[in-house]
Amino acid sequence: MQDYTPAQQRVLDAAAAAFSEHGFGGTSTRDIAVRAGRSPAAVYVHYSSKEDLLFAVSRRGHEAALRAMLDARDTATCPHDRLTAMVHASTLWHLENALLARVVQHEFGALTEPHRSTIAALRRETSQLVVDAIEDGNASGDFDVADHDVTGTARALLSLAIDLVRWFSPDHLDRAEGIANLNVRLAERMVGSRHRPPPRSPSTGR
Repeated sequence: MQDYTPAQQRVLDAAAAAFSEHGFGGTSTRDIAVRAGRSPAAVYVHYSSKEDLLFAVSRRGHEAALRAMLDARDTATCPHDRLTAMVHASTLWHLENALLARVVQHEFGALTEPHRSTIAALRRETSQLVVDAIEDGNASGDFDVADHDVTGTARALLSLAIDLVRWFSPDHLDRAEGIANLNVRLAERMVGSRHRPPPRSPSTGR
């Protein structure tokens, strides 16, 4: 992930908030500058256009969401745990970063080339993580997804987190863990999970 100076970070945070509230088309560079406590000219020192700002916000969000899923994947040792860990992590990321996620997911069409291709590549990388987990689960017998449904199932699993940004309010972060756990249970049903946790060791002294 790219590192940003404090000044760039302020501008990006302001842009994400403005785009989330008013959309890309309804936001001006002046709006962003005011939120960041900068002049419009100062914004252009770091970013050449409003669309360049949108790309920076979108790339930051996509890379952070992808990193959350990669970190979750790397904690798991079987396909079931890998998939459910990624669903849980992706859900929490979208809930905890709802304003940024709203921009990331809904302003893709405002990007121009080559920015759009860069973001599309990050989306494909994210989707491939889920496809790989489903295919590995099918191979291990943990899952039961028809081969021709793997890609569509992966998209549906990703949508469990993505669609949250349409309605979730950051004021209700106390509900985040419960929503993430619900999405995990839904994911298990969607892939026809046959996974059974290992039996618990017999308790002693009772």
